[in-house]
Amino acid sequence: MKSAVLILPVLLAALAGCSSPPPQAAADAKAKQVPLSVQLQPTTPPPPPSEIPAPAFAPAMPSVAKRPVERIEVTGSSISRSTGYVAAPKPALLREAIAAPPADMALPVPENRERYKAFERNGVMRVAEAPVSTFSIDVDTGSYSNMRRMLNAGQLPPRDAVRVEELVNYFPYQYALPKDDKPFAVSTEIAPTPWNPDTLLLRIGLQASDPAKHSLPPSNLVFLVDVSGSMDEPDKLPLLKQSLKLFVAQLRPQDRVAMVTYASGTQVVLEPTAGDRKAQIIAAIDRLQPGGSTAGEAGIQLAYQMAKQGMVKGGINRILLATDGDFNVGITDFNALKNLVEEKRKAGVSLTTLGLGTGNYNDQLMKQLADAGDGAYHYLDTLGEAQKVLVDEFTSTLQTVASDVKIQLEFNPAVVAEYRQIGFEQRALKREDFANDAVDAGEIGAGHRVTALYEISLVGGKGRLAPLRYGDKAAVPSTAASHGELGFLQLRYKAAQGEASKLLSFPISREQIAKQGSCDFRFAAAVAAFGQRLSDGGKYLGGFDLTKIRALAMEARGEDRFGHRGEFIKLVDLARSMSGAPELDKTALIAP
Repeated sequence: MKSAVLILPVLLAALAGCSSPPPQAAADAKAKQVPLSVQLQPTTPPPPPSEIPAPAFAPAMPSVAKRPVERIEVTGSSISRSTGYVAAPKPALLREAIAAPPADMALPVPENRERYKAFERNGVMRVAEAPVSTFSIDVDTGSYSNMRRMLNAGQLPPRDAVRVEELVNYFPYQYALPKDDKPFAVSTEIAPTPWNPDTLLLRIGLQASDPAKHSLPPSNLVFLVDVSGSMDEPDKLPLLKQSLKLFVAQLRPQDRVAMVTYASGTQVVLEPTAGDRKAQIIAAIDRLQPGGSTAGEAGIQLAYQMAKQGMVKGGINRILLATDGDFNVGITDFNALKNLVEEKRKAGVSLTTLGLGTGNYNDQLMKQLADAGDGAYHYLDTLGEAQKVLVDEFTSTLQTVASDVKIQLEFNPAVVAEYRQIGFEQRALKREDFANDAVDAGEIGAGHRVTALYEISLVGGKGRLAPLRYGDKAAVPSTAASHGELGFLQLRYKAAQGEASKLLSFPISREQIAKQGSCDFRFAAAVAAFGQRLSDGGKYLGGFDLTKIRALAMEARGEDRFGHRGEFIKLVDLARSMSGAPELDKTALIAP
């Protein structure tokens, strides 16, 4: 019969619950101590350790003795039994084994559930076959700040997270201001393409009017805040609460603010409140706490009800939705949510989205909801970005000066052979949509700037497309050819409170071609090149790598009042480091 041996002083001390005896008593006891064997019932020993399969991630352990014994553990008045082995490894060896796991041991990584809409990049078009390019404007900037968040975290963004037009439009440019009470002014500039000496870069710029803050009409605003469990991260609800406080500081007495939250359910946490009652509004913000699932659809429905309740005729009626976009209760189908917002938009309430967070971020939903709600999409990665969007661009965020703005550019096939639009892939329209007022398009807010870029090849120059075997049969208008027009630019828009669209037209002359673009022109080209490197590996950039992009941005930095351009150069440096500069690792830059 096998037995285990217990040391008497240990057992007696544990059962008695006594403190250690005085030194002399301990010495006397030690002198009289005799071994005590406790006979135990027979047990069936487990297999030796060598026969027990190790866990998948268990570190290699030092060898141990293989003599099975039954152990008794005494804790207070409780006694427990277990079967084990004596002669365990020394503590130092054990610590060493745990501290040095096998090099090939796979560690679990957090699941990344971020969602981005896949899209195809614009290719080169032959003017003789497709002379017209039509698209809706877009003032969103969320792609830039989201990309910045990833680069600052040491990660190159997925290709579909990069929308070049949102990178370019993140920065302010010195465009001409509108005149004659028009909502915006239009300018064009043409100069050699920095990455291709055989082509030209055409820049179209829109500058909206920027009324003073005090002249804005009264606002009826609803903060729709996601307080679900997924928002319980430092870069989500805590950041949002700080951001909303910045925004509240800008409100005027004639503005009204309500607040709706949603998690497992929905709740009105602030009834419509005057903008000068800032302490009451901030107290409601401070009370926001995360927890529960995400009933986003129910929250949107309640927010629209609150907006309708406080509707200001002729004023600003807008919902600001702040979330990571992780809807999982109610309507979770993307198209159904989009249709819901489009339907409510017709009642005169617009929707702006403020995205936050990482890991489960739904960029696709946030952008498309803002587009459907006649609002803009922003991503708040820092409190500095909140300052830019909610304070520095307060009037742009709230006030719309023109809606359903569409651009149509017709190239002259007698002068231009090929063109490629850089960006705006998700805002493309059919040619016939341009004159159809029933087709929705983008809005431009007070003070907003919109930049669109085209790379063009002139007739007789070196293009990218091989000539057709049977030639081109395009009809060339003699007037356009004789006057040397590159193209004809048209814009349609609706006044903020109007119904019928208005048309603006501008010929683009060959005489506008400059030997070198302005600082703004070259900096926008650098940003566009960077976006192309990240989104498609620089398919059309040739050898214009990140080092050359950085040099161009540095040389064209110009006035940088808010430091945004300097920050961009630092982001290029981060991308260079991660891609193995000075040579570009294209496969790394287009990570799925």
